[in-house]
Amino acid sequence: MNLSSPSASSHPLARFGWDEGWEAEFSPYAVQGLVPGRVVRVDRGLCDVATPDGVVRADTEFVVPRDPMKVVCTGDWAAVDPEGSTPRYVRTLLPRRTAFVRSTSSKRSEGQVLATNIDHVVICVSLAVELDYARIERFLALAMSCSTGEALLRKAADPWESGAQPVVVLTKADLVPDPATLAHLVQDVETAAPGVPVLPVSALSAEGFDVLSAVVSGGTTVLLGQSGAGKSTLANALLGEDVMDVRATRDVDGKGRHTTTTRNLLPLPGGGVLIDTPGLRGVGLWDAGDGVGQVFAEIEELAAGCRFHDCAHESEPGCAVRAALDAGRLPGRRLESYRKLLRENQRIAARTDARLRAEMRREWKRRGAQGRAAMEAKRGRLR
Repeated sequence: MNLSSPSASSHPLARFGWDEGWEAEFSPYAVQGLVPGRVVRVDRGLCDVATPDGVVRADTEFVVPRDPMKVVCTGDWAAVDPEGSTPRYVRTLLPRRTAFVRSTSSKRSEGQVLATNIDHVVICVSLAVELDYARIERFLALAMSCSTGEALLRKAADPWESGAQPVVVLTKADLVPDPATLAHLVQDVETAAPGVPVLPVSALSAEGFDVLSAVVSGGTTVLLGQSGAGKSTLANALLGEDVMDVRATRDVDGKGRHTTTTRNLLPLPGGGVLIDTPGLRGVGLWDAGDGVGQVFAEIEELAAGCRFHDCAHESEPGCAVRAALDAGRLPGRRLESYRKLLRENQRIAARTDARLRAEMRREWKRRGAQGRAAMEAKRGRLR
């Protein structure tokens, strides 16, 4: 599909990501007299929508679903009432190409959509504090699971064509003046993010911004990270002006206060669209099984050589993963992180899948029986 036809590229919304694909999706609503728009901000049932006649305020009353995964979100493309309607309503959302989703902090089986229709996920990690590799792996697992609709079909053929490509950006690189030390840190992160670009950048010296600007100049990019990771500073540098509020981080732990309180979509001067998000304290997995597999691809490849297809990589005979661990070819930290994310993703999935819950209970019983049998055998040898 050609996504850059002359009609699409000259459209007033082209700077917000409009293309031939969205034009085709919107055609049934055009005959109804509705106008296309992209949601740039959502706030308490209202949203700001970029339309051909400018950014307008619209009510989301007609698209309030029972499913929290389908609420209006920054990045959505919508069909909106035409100019002159008072008030203006968002009448429907166009099918999402991608969606970045995390689990909510509640005990209910719900996901929270943070951004939609994104092409790049930039995970911001501050070099002002000690690197948390497990958190980087967690963000990557979610980023690599960011697929819906047509993106899932592309992902089946090539997992790196999922519609949302991850990039790890190490911010505040000026705080690591020694090139050798910086190179070592980049290499360590690359180990935790195999196959993912890792870019050290500095808003002070502009180091790395030429490469990053080239990445985000095509499509829609979402910035993710903890408070104090430098997302707003990075956004201002990419935008070429101080659009986002920036506050100093605490010296004691490098953490910052939430300067960004809503998700905002902003067109970049060099092309592309940026979505800045509030700092994320918790990043719960949501339907991230495929993402975990990609982040830990080397473990998945090793597991294919295990004697048993359901090997838990603990004490089973013929475990290729344990063999690699014992030989020093697989870091123990990676295996522990892999296990933790798999368990968490299973728990989240089991909340809505009765069959999976039953399978998990059977597996717990099986392992319990194995443990009891092993203890009995040990006692027998000691008698």
